[in-house]
Amino acid sequence: QVHLLESGGALVQPGGSLRLSCAASGSIASIYVMGWYRQAPGKQRELVAVMPTGGIPTYAGSVKGRFTISTDNARNTQYLQMNNLKPEDTAVYYCNAALSLVGSRIPHNYWGRGTQVNVSS
Repeated sequence: QVHLLESGGALVQPGGSLRLSCAASGSIASIYVMGWYRQAPGKQRELVAVMPTGGIPTYAGSVKGRFTISTDNARNTQYLQMNNLKPEDTAVYYCNAALSLVGSRIPHNYWGRGTQVNVSS
C-alpha cells in the first residue's frame, strides 16, 4: 500500500508564500515522477508542476517564475514553494506520483487527498 500525504495548505494573503509538502510512504521501490496538480471550484484539475526523478521540472505557464518544485529523494518527499500567491491560485492542491512497488517494475499512478490553499485578503 502506498500513501501520499500532502501538507502545508493554508489561508494566505495575496503576495504571500506557502510551501506544500508531499510525503510518499509504503512499499515503494522506485519513484519515476512526482508532481502537483490543483483543482479550483467548478474547474477541472490542472497540472501545476511535475518533475521526473533526476530530471528537469515542468511548470504551468500560470505559475512559472513564482512556484518552485524540489525533491528530497532520500525521504521520498517533494516540496512546492509558492511565492507571490494570487487569488487565482486558490484551489485544492494534489500530489501525484508514478512509482513502482517493491517486487514489481510496473509503474502505477497514485494521488494524495489534497491540501487546501486559499489566497484572499
